[in-house]
Formats: sequence, structure tokens, C-alpha cells
Amino acid sequence: MKILVINAGSSSLKYQLIDMNGENVIAKGICERVGMADGHFEGKVNGEKFEYNIQMKNHTEAFLVVKDALTTGDHKVIDSLDEISAIGHRVVQGGSIFKESTLITDEVISGIESLCDLAPLHNPAHIQGINACREIFGKDVPEVAVFDNAFHSTMPPEAYMFGIPYEYYEKYHIRRYGFHGTSHRYVSAECARIMGKDISELKIITCHLGNGSSIAAVDCGKVVDTSMGFTPLDGLIMGTRSGNLDPSIVLFLQEKEGWTPEETDTILNKKSGVYGISGGIIDNRDLLKAADEGNERAELAIDMMYYEIRKYIGSYIAAMHGVDAIVFTGGIGENAQPLRQNICENFEYIGVTFDYEENKVAIKGKGGELSTPDSKVKVYVIPTNEELMIARDTKEIAEKILG
Repeated sequence: MKILVINAGSSSLKYQLIDMNGENVIAKGICERVGMADGHFEGKVNGEKFEYNIQMKNHTEAFLVVKDALTTGDHKVIDSLDEISAIGHRVVQGGSIFKESTLITDEVISGIESLCDLAPLHNPAHIQGINACREIFGKDVPEVAVFDNAFHSTMPPEAYMFGIPYEYYEKYHIRRYGFHGTSHRYVSAECARIMGKDISELKIITCHLGNGSSIAAVDCGKVVDTSMGFTPLDGLIMGTRSGNLDPSIVLFLQEKEGWTPEETDTILNKKSGVYGISGGIIDNRDLLKAADEGNERAELAIDMMYYEIRKYIGSYIAAMHGVDAIVFTGGIGENAQPLRQNICENFEYIGVTFDYEENKVAIKGKGGELSTPDSKVKVYVIPTNEELMIARDTKEIAEKILG
């Protein structure tokens, strides 16, 4: 069975075609600047990259570009779209409506649309992608929505509620939703597999660290807390996002600076975090280099990031009454050796014994165990694979329909 995995953004469309017999990626790519004059396509087959400029007026035209890339030319991998059995869509916000991956119907599309206020940049784009996909493939090909926050739906009310009047939860559904759920689900399951134990026996803290970062407490396979909240702005200091913030700071700055809500959103989401503290540095490699060269603000940004990660891990150990394993994933989590060393050295008191040599080589997609054999708490680097998780869910649901 071949599954097409789609991640549609407002002006982009990422795809992977996965052969589920062996779970191998056959082809992948991205359509960028959809709806703009200077559209661009980039694909990869068998490690070979190919790209070209092409205007795509909308997501339907972007799907036609993907179709051509898959079925024609020197890099074709299938003879026709008929070889694709089902399509899986990443959907950022499922709210409290969708607690698991779901077969897409007209009713499901309406449900995703009803949540656009909670994810105004993402959900409308996902709907565009779904409708464009239907237009190209027809309604007979099963399509599945895999929701970013579904894995976090097991949080208890004391973890997901905020301390504001309850009526705003009832009126506007303001609560902690969490994000990166597909990644947290994948790496926690992989952690259990690597340890040779059932996930129902384990307390795992998963750290998805990248330009956007979140940490989750996974107790016996269920999330009991996670760092991102109502939106992905909450939680850790990130590449350009502020993370946790006293709400009064926002009110204070709006009054002093005269910011509109739109300007406030831009400051907090795009000009804060590591970028704002360091003075314009986002990439973690550049940040470490600047700190080594004596840039005190870069060093401060690193210290803040490390401190907050340690603090969240510590709080989640308390929330779960212990921990069996800590997992690092995401672009930074999978590659930033100094970060992993700093975090793990600070948890020696709970029995983490760190393997410095393994930490040096566990980069660039190579996972590994960062704890020594006698470590009471295991530590792993596990490269995330959200697309494969989406494909697995899609296959499971599609097989029930296709027989």
C-alpha cells in the first residue's frame, strides 16, 4: 500500500509518498510560494534532489505539480495516481472535537473549519489542501486527518485548564491543547520499543526541540502535561517565540509602545525568544558559535533555553512521580550535543549517568542511547518521523474501508 502524506501551509504544500510495505519513503518534496508569482518546487527521489520554478495559483495547481513530479519525467516513481491507496493530512488544531486520527468527511471538514479561530494560520490552509486533494483524487480515495494535538487529549483538567473565569473556557474553548503531538507519540512509542517494554509500564519525558519546542510528560502511554498551551507560543523560549510570559508584560508594552494586537502578535511570535535575546540569531549552531566568540547575549539565550528545559523536565518528573526515560528529538534535540550534555549532567541526582562518547556521534539522523548501561534513568536521541506516524494512522483507517 502506498500512502501520500500531505502537510499544507498557507503558501506551501509538503508531501511524502511512502510504501507501507517496508515503510520506505519513495519520494518527497515541497511546493513553495503557492499563490505567488515566483512559485518554486523541490523534490527528492533516492537522495537525488531536483527543483524548478513554476507558478501555482492555488493548492489545486500545487497538487498537479506534485502529480507530475510523481508520475512523469526522469524522477517518476509511479505510473499513475491510482497507485496511491490513501492520503494522510497533517492538521494542526483538532481542538477538543478530534481526539484521534479521523477519516475525512464533509462533517470532519466542517469541524476543522469551526476551529480556525484557534489556528488561524494553519487550519484554513489544511482545508485548502484537503479540498484541493479531493479535486485531484476524487472522493473515493480515503483521506485521513491526523491532528497535531490529539495525543495530548488525555491531559486531565487540572493540567489543561487556565486560571481565568470558567465562562471563557465554555464560550471560546480556551484551554491547553499542546502541539507536536504526532512527534511526541512517535518517539515515546519508539522509546518503549527500544527499551523492550510495553509503553503502559513507562514514564517518559519527550523533548521535541527545534525552532519550535515542546516537552511532554507521557505516563503509561498517555500525556498528562505538555509545555505548549492554547497556541504554540506558550512554554519554552524558542527560536523566535517568547514562551511563558507574565500577561501583564504584554499589557504594559502595549500601553508603552502603542502596539496593535497584530503588532503584539508579531513581536511575541517572530521577534522574541532566542532571536530577541541574542540580537537576531535563530540557528542554534550560529548561537553556539557566537557564544564561543564572547557574545554575552548569545550566551544568555543559551542559558535561558537550557534552564527552562531542565525546569520543565523537573516539573514533569514531579507530575508523574518519577521518570524511566528522557528522549531528545527535533532539529536541535537530535543535533545539539552541548544542550544534551548540559541537561543530563543536571539530572545526575535522579540517577542519570551520561555517555559522553555516544553523545558526540548521535547527530545528523543517528539516534542512540546517551545513558550508560548502569544509568537508573535512560536517555535517548530518537529522530522523529511525523510523516511515518501519519502514514501509519492513514493505513490503519484506510484498510478498514478498503478491506
